[in-house]
Amino acid sequence: MASAVFLGVSWFGPIWAVDTIDVTGNAAVDRAEIVTTLAVAEGTPLPRVDTDAAATRVAGIPKVASVRVQRIYPSTVRVTVQERVPVVFFDAPDGTHLMDENGVDFAVEPPPPGVVRLVAASPSYGNLETRTALDVLAVLPPPLRAQVTQIDAPTISNVSLTLVDGRVVVWGSSEDGEYKASIALPLLTQPGQTYDVSSPDLPTIR
Repeated sequence: MASAVFLGVSWFGPIWAVDTIDVTGNAAVDRAEIVTTLAVAEGTPLPRVDTDAAATRVAGIPKVASVRVQRIYPSTVRVTVQERVPVVFFDAPDGTHLMDENGVDFAVEPPPPGVVRLVAASPSYGNLETRTALDVLAVLPPPLRAQVTQIDAPTISNVSLTLVDGRVVVWGSSEDGEYKASIALPLLTQPGQTYDVSSPDLPTIR
């Protein structure tokens, strides 16, 4: 009987009442926005906090890629977020859009340094040209990736990379990406303006 009373008081009463919201992993998303979206009121008995529902609410923030909400007894709700990282940006009538590695368009704001400009007819999550461009960027080794300022994808078989010094790497499709990368790096040590690795067995410089 005593245990039942204790459980009842714990469930409805102040013994394990929430008095701390611990937020970690956020940099671009303001803590106040996360706490407001979490919608867990101070004083709520911790056992009554629906962590799944709270996580779903926070996951609705565009810049949040994933989130975990935990009850930490006796009185803390811990929110661990992983934010989206911009990989490309594209220009649109309403501003500059940031897109992550999965093709999610999650913010309209100036791009951070190092984010590549994407030029495609219809940049979007379901757009094949967008997916191809992201696949190409994903296989680039760091020494090559660091030189890329723009990726053009007019079609899925005609991707090209513009480097910081203005040189262009004609990539073609996303097939054989690692092989193309292994060809492109030594090729770029040679004089030229356009480096074509779309057919990696027969690369050309002009």
